[in-house]
This record gives sequence, structure tokens and C-alpha cells, in this order.
Amino acid sequence: MAFNRPDHWVWDFWLADDGDLFHLFYLHAPKSLGNPDLRHRNARIGHATSTDLTNWADHGLAFDAGAPGSFDGSATWTGSIIRDDNGLWRMFYTGSRFPSPDSAANIETIGVATSPDLFTWTKQPGPICVADPALYETLGTSSWPEEAWRDPWVFHNPADHTWHMLITARAKTGTEPDRGVMAYVTSPDLDTWTVQPALSATGSGFAHLEVFQVIEINGQNHLIFCCDTPKLCGPRMGEKGGVWSLPVGAMPGAVDFSNARLLVDERLYAGRIAKDRDGKPFLLAFNNVTEDEEFMGGVSDPIPVHVRPDGYLAVEG
Repeated sequence: MAFNRPDHWVWDFWLADDGDLFHLFYLHAPKSLGNPDLRHRNARIGHATSTDLTNWADHGLAFDAGAPGSFDGSATWTGSIIRDDNGLWRMFYTGSRFPSPDSAANIETIGVATSPDLFTWTKQPGPICVADPALYETLGTSSWPEEAWRDPWVFHNPADHTWHMLITARAKTGTEPDRGVMAYVTSPDLDTWTVQPALSATGSGFAHLEVFQVIEINGQNHLIFCCDTPKLCGPRMGEKGGVWSLPVGAMPGAVDFSNARLLVDERLYAGRIAKDRDGKPFLLAFNNVTEDEEFMGGVSDPIPVHVRPDGYLAVEG
């Protein structure tokens, strides 16, 4: 296992590369909570660094959750990091608020923190975007137990001089629970964000589409995401979940998730592909469950990835 903390559960993570070090930002919660299911409402973002994607030095907490009642007052969840044109690092992350201690219902929104060096972070006040009820499902409008608006993946498209954000969300319409979509938000300057219609349709067999990543490998864009077995539905009912991928065209663009294929099963989850200093792609993911379906946690060792003759990704070994 590449990275773990013996006293904390470690799960979702995202990466930044400053040219010298790989930076791992990871969710963690103390095992003293007793029940690993409680980790979600107690998650914080930690930071570690590595020169080789395998050996990591832990630097502890990146920043804390907000004040009780604020958009990230319960927990800070998964995000992504970009470096803007002025050299400032920006971490877009999920703020989670659980209104009641007796309910799993939560409201998710997107926040941002900035850093000159990836070590010292300043959170910006308030969320930068929320689920638009005119376009997306919100808490209480269906049987789904949360307002899904999380896991922002941000990238720049030089062709249109625009910043783009992909978000885990659910559509207002469609057969329940098969409403998982890839929400879409745009910005001209990384400060002002406008919620747009989803880039995917409902009915592809995923109740949620989590932890997006777009990465180019050998001249082809690939979309990575995850969905676990209990959230597969419709045409995928009875399949096994895990980390999924599919080749895509220029992004942003419409995505047909009915074409997605399982990359690794849910023994690993929340996968990210990183390239080493030689440009070779590797999958990292967190160790999800044991054979007895008990939660494990901890980031896996890098797993080599290659492109199959049919254009889809596959792991080696």
C-alpha cells in the first residue's frame, strides 16, 4: 500500500504535480469514531508528497472544515487542483453539510482554497457554485438522500479561453434511481462560475457518477469515474461496480456513459491516473473493502495502465 495512516481511515484523493514533487490530497477521518460509515460526516483533507508516486511523506491537515452551519461545516470532501495563469494553486473541493445528526441527508456544494506553494492554504468564504434547481435534483425533490453536487474536476480549454468544471450530480427527471449525470459549470476567470446543463443523459445505469477525471493518454482523452455495485441500476443492474473508464473526444463535450467499461472492480475505488516522470500512466485508487465487505482504506500502489487495441484502458497484471 503506497499511503495509509494507522490511526485514520484514508479514502478519496486527488493529485497535483509541481514538477519536483507529486502532491497527494486525501480524505481522512479518525478511527476513534468506531464505525467507518461515520467517516463521511467527519472527513477532512490531508496532504502528502512523493517523488515517485509510491513513497509518501505525510504533512497532516491541509485545512479544516468551516464553522457549524456553513457550507463545509460538517466535512470537506473530494476535489481537484489546478494552477492558474498567475501561478496560484487553486483547490476546488466539496463542502458537505449534514443538517441533522440523526439523518444521512446532506447538502453538497463547491468551495475553493488557494495556495502559493501547495502547503499553505487560504479558504475563500462561501461556496462558488451550488446545484441549480432549474437543472438538477436537489435535496427533498426525490427519494435520493442527498443534494449531490460534489467531486469537482476543473480544467482549462485554450481553444475557448474558458475554465470548465465537471461535477457529480443527479438530474431532475428520469426513472429513479437512474438519474446520475455529469453536471457542468463554466468560468471565464476562475472566480465567477455559471451552472450549465449536464453533459450526459440519465438512463445509463448509474445512480451516481463519482470522482471524474479527464486525462490524455497517447493522444486520446479518457474519462475516469467510479460507481459502486449498490448504485448500479437500470441496464447495469446485477453488474459489479468499481472504477470505470471510457474514451472521449474533445472536452467539454457530450458523454454517453452507456459506453463506459469497468477498469477495476470495487475492491479499489475513486481511481486517479497519474503519469510518472517518464510520462507512463499509472492508476492509483483507495483500498475499498475486504473479501468480508469490511472497509479498508489507504491508497494503493501505482498500477500500470495501457490502452487496449479497442481504445479502452486496461490495467496490467
